[in-house]
Amino acid sequence: MASGEYFSTAERLAIHKTIHQAELASRFEISVFVGRSEGSSRAFATQLHNRLAAPARSVLIALDPEAHTIEIVTGGQVRREVADAEVDLVVLEMKSAFAEGDLAGGLRRGITMLAEHRAQR
Repeated sequence: MASGEYFSTAERLAIHKTIHQAELASRFEISVFVGRSEGSSRAFATQLHNRLAAPARSVLIALDPEAHTIEIVTGGQVRREVADAEVDLVVLEMKSAFAEGDLAGGLRRGITMLAEHRAQR
């Protein structure tokens, strides 16, 4: 996770714990990038996702706080378990928390929601 100055140490630890719990619950690999996107935020997130060890069963959440963009890229196996509409709901939930100034909490809630959507199937 590239987090720079966006999170305190406690927030980074809480995010890592949330990722670990979500990975155990969903059996997906979850990666988070927080920082400046290069060019198109979607293309940048897709490039990052494609570089992951197991992109087919991975989720990448790319958040650019400066540009106010959120991209969630899901691999083929993940898309069979989590519908695009469910991912859209996750993005809306995260945006709501971010609008209230809760970057870490919104990110953690989004990660948890992705795992919950998988568990409901």
